[in-house]
Amino acid sequence: METGRIRLNKFLASSGECSRREADRLIEAGRVTVDGERAGVGETVTGKEKIKIDDHIIHSEERKVVVAYYKPAGVTVTKSDPHARVTLEEVFHYPIHLTYAGRLDRDTEGLLLMTNDGDLIEAMMRGSAHHEKEYIVRTRSKISDDALHQMARGIWLKDLEQKTRPCRVERLGDYTFRIVLTQGLNRQIRRMVKAVGADVKTLKRVRVLTVTTRGLKPGTQRELSRDETAELYRAAGLQR
Repeated sequence: METGRIRLNKFLASSGECSRREADRLIEAGRVTVDGERAGVGETVTGKEKIKIDDHIIHSEERKVVVAYYKPAGVTVTKSDPHARVTLEEVFHYPIHLTYAGRLDRDTEGLLLMTNDGDLIEAMMRGSAHHEKEYIVRTRSKISDDALHQMARGIWLKDLEQKTRPCRVERLGDYTFRIVLTQGLNRQIRRMVKAVGADVKTLKRVRVLTVTTRGLKPGTQRELSRDETAELYRAAGLQR
């Protein structure tokens, strides 16, 4: 490879716009252009070209940033949703472009990690890595010990035709419990609670790997310190 050039998928990942895998998909779909020409898989760039995904110009950011953001309930984590009342782009602001590493559904509040490191995004989205995510759940009716034990052992989700992994569950009260998952099925906790005959009233994510919501309130954010970021990268299985 010519000195000073990097693969286009790596450049796109370094912008925080997407992971390398997603970058390859975007390139294959013809959505990426370099100086006005459709990009090819395996193409290399210097970073000085005008590189675009659709009509959006991409800038690579050298400094990797991770921000802990407390997403309020009611905010949709997406770039464009015609049915969303409020989207993440409307409420989360930062001087450089950051992308979420792992989603939260609209009605769930709590910790969302925002970053410009595509490798971290990809690592956080990899279900096989068994990364821990911790939630506090409040149900509309009293939750039984048997229901908690069923969820802890792993439970069959009929609509997904899949059994959940065993997980840690701790009762906090008649209506509340703490649950630590190592997978991220679509609306998993809500489906698990429904499978044991209950309904979720509120759902809050309070931890992702080593990062917690400590000190944050809904709608607030903070950039991780150097030590916190290094600890997160180690937990995610990345070198930094």
